[in-house]
Amino acid sequence: MSKIIFMIHGMMAGPWCWDNYKNYFERKGYGCIAPALKFHDVNPNDIPDPQLGPTSLLDYAADLEEQIKEFEEPPILMGHSMGGLLTQILASRGCAKAAILLTPAPPSGINTLKFTVMRSFSDSMMSWKFWKKPFRFSFNKAVYSTMHLMPIEDQKRVYSKLVYESGYAAYQIGFWFLDRTNASKVDHDKVNCPLLVVSGKKDRITPASIVSKVAHKYKSASYIQFDDHAHWVLIEPGWQDVAEYISDWLEFNSL
Repeated sequence: MSKIIFMIHGMMAGPWCWDNYKNYFERKGYGCIAPALKFHDVNPNDIPDPQLGPTSLLDYAADLEEQIKEFEEPPILMGHSMGGLLTQILASRGCAKAAILLTPAPPSGINTLKFTVMRSFSDSMMSWKFWKKPFRFSFNKAVYSTMHLMPIEDQKRVYSKLVYESGYAAYQIGFWFLDRTNASKVDHDKVNCPLLVVSGKKDRITPASIVSKVAHKYKSASYIQFDDHAHWVLIEPGWQDVAEYISDWLEFNSL
């Protein structure tokens, strides 16, 4: 089980977003597991479960931790976007042999209210009590915020798979200073495993300036910025360069 990579997707996504990476790392000899977050294993055209809206980051983390406890030893955790924040939470609980954060959402204590981030979520935040409701980006908003480096065919394909997300989880990330549960708080001193943090210079929803601050929170972190990438480093043209860097990092750290 020492070469297991546990892949955690982000907002509105699902296990499908890891297809490129799963194929790549399985060829490298890793076993890859990519679960769906609670209420995400659904048909994108279905009406969202009413329980999704108030689902907390801590609910997601608890479900993932329960799955990880079934392993003989902690796996390598790999998280994208919100999955990157969940990876940080789980790593602080001793659930990771190593952790790889791909354009991750930040933990509490880091200001996320940048112009491009607020523009990305503007439609969702305009809804009254958005923190209690499921939400999903419009196609134009998804393209602006996360898919602007993808060819139009890939934009349409990826968007067709996006499902609704928890408004409460988004609130806990963006408005952590108002969240009484401190759901996005991470005890950085308890993250002692090797840690790789990846940003994209052209990322609008988790800007590189924010991601670099995430890396600086951890004494064990390595940080790399890819100048030709934005948010979807899993799918954008040139994703192989990111995967190859991660593979080399894992090999260097004997993982």
